[in-house]
Amino acid sequence: MQPFALLHRDGADHVEVLTGDVITVATLADIPIRDGLPTLAVVPYRQIAERGFDCVDDGAPLECLLVSALSKEPLTAFPAGPLTLNPGGFDLSDDEYGEIVEEVLRDEIGHGEGANFVIHRVYQASVDGDPVAAARAAFGRLLAAEQGTYWTFLVHTGTRTLVGATPERHVSVADGITMMNPISGTFRHGSGDLLDFLADPKEIEELYMVLDEELKMMATVAEHGGQVAGPYLKQMAHLTHTEYLLAGRGALDVREVLRETMFAPTVTGSPIENACRVIARHERRGRGYYGGVLALLGHDDQGRQTLDAPILIRSAEISLDGTLRVPVGATLVRHSTAAGEVAETHTKAAGILAALGASGDAPLPVRPSETEAVRAALAARNTDLARFWLDSRAPGALTIPSLAGRSALIVDGEDTFTAMLAHQLKALGLTVTVMPWQAAVAGIVPADLVVVGPGPGDPDDLTDPKMAAMRDLVAGLLAADIPTLGVCLGHEILAVLLGLPLRRRDSPYQGVARDVDLFGQTRRVGFYSSFAAVADTSLLVSPYGPVEIAADPADAAVHALRGAGFAGVQFHPESVLSRDGVAILAELLPPLLSGVVSPATNG
Repeated sequence: MQPFALLHRDGADHVEVLTGDVITVATLADIPIRDGLPTLAVVPYRQIAERGFDCVDDGAPLECLLVSALSKEPLTAFPAGPLTLNPGGFDLSDDEYGEIVEEVLRDEIGHGEGANFVIHRVYQASVDGDPVAAARAAFGRLLAAEQGTYWTFLVHTGTRTLVGATPERHVSVADGITMMNPISGTFRHGSGDLLDFLADPKEIEELYMVLDEELKMMATVAEHGGQVAGPYLKQMAHLTHTEYLLAGRGALDVREVLRETMFAPTVTGSPIENACRVIARHERRGRGYYGGVLALLGHDDQGRQTLDAPILIRSAEISLDGTLRVPVGATLVRHSTAAGEVAETHTKAAGILAALGASGDAPLPVRPSETEAVRAALAARNTDLARFWLDSRAPGALTIPSLAGRSALIVDGEDTFTAMLAHQLKALGLTVTVMPWQAAVAGIVPADLVVVGPGPGDPDDLTDPKMAAMRDLVAGLLAADIPTLGVCLGHEILAVLLGLPLRRRDSPYQGVARDVDLFGQTRRVGFYSSFAAVADTSLLVSPYGPVEIAADPADAAVHALRGAGFAGVQFHPESVLSRDGVAILAELLPPLLSGVVSPATNG
């Protein structure tokens, strides 16, 4: 059978029918973008290796449908046909999956390896008869029964068939605007009160964390980062999610946009590089196409490149022998429980399994209404978020004259929060270079200011080459009197060199927003950390001079410090959770670059 694809995109009154030949390519850069008809790429999870990130390589190919014919058919041309799904089950039992959840919570989130991680399991079964005919029947059933999808699709490459209804745009490019769509939080219809779900701290923090992670990606692929709109409800047939939309103007080749955004934090975790290590360590098997994307690449009427790429979730893969796989995952955060995440995987599998006939044709549960109270609950989520990412502003509106034209080097400790930080520093007037820690320790690029940035791991573990190298780097900066700002991991290393001890927090501060006293002012800031320096004094005599300390009176955790030519903050001023992040940078940086120290340390 000739390869083909059936695509129903959000809001369309028709199905796009694409036919053509399929080729296999090695990298995203090899995907052909031709004049005229588009290319549909089926991108497996293993392509994450292109970014240098860990994965279990299962050999799943990057296949491209070179479209030779494209037509439109009415929705009625694809009726919900009958099909038989033979009984199956998950590859990991509920107990086995629950044990992995507990390991990740204890050994990864609890030890500072990241804020959240997505671990998947696979429902396995088989279909009777022709697998492509079964997929067509499932496609028709999804068109009829599912709601609120971004794409409903069937893709047959000749060697495999993918069918599904994904709620989530990963990334799109049209009219020069790049958009992303972080979705998180899962409410099963009929399971309780929607307002209770919207007030659940776990669900709120989970969405904030993926919003931050996708803002990191937008900061890389859009000229001025991403502007945030939302939150909104994403209501499907069985489930309701919460979502934000991100938009920014960019000029990168769309294949580079795909590469720099592999893959969504909603299917990996954050920070993403270490999330990939955690996934490989705990899943110990390949993901196939789960967490990858479908990507439709082409040109618009003006000759500009276009991209539309939904995430490959809520989908089934059917092999030529009728074997069926439905992979699903749950996002593990500090509030997670094994039972809760096991239940979430069952919930996410329910929609696609129902379309495949696993649960018969029972009536759909009633979708909750979007009332005034619901809209107010959604709007309230933005009250304490950073307006830097929510509001548009004129170029130069935030420039500080004493910073204008000065240079900053940001050292990336394996957390691309540094890309967001770069946009904030540029908005304040600095010219900015971002450099990975491996390159920075080999030789600092001349700059007026060095920002030693965040990253995962235990800062006291000097058997970790990154920690040993970054400690040497900060020591060198202090010895050379180079103005230095430490953020999160950089702050912790700076604190140790100033003579402060570190301790692991009893409960990880991952995706936590708090009001803190910062040198006499109350500031709202966001934390992503499992460690903290501690101090029982507000003024420390260090080998590098006096240091003013802002510590929590409850547990002595150091939120920030500053001295002559250096400062550090435990929180992330660049995070969407840090309402006052830009104001804090505007206060800390001019003294660093002018050589002026605060009154408290100038004694």
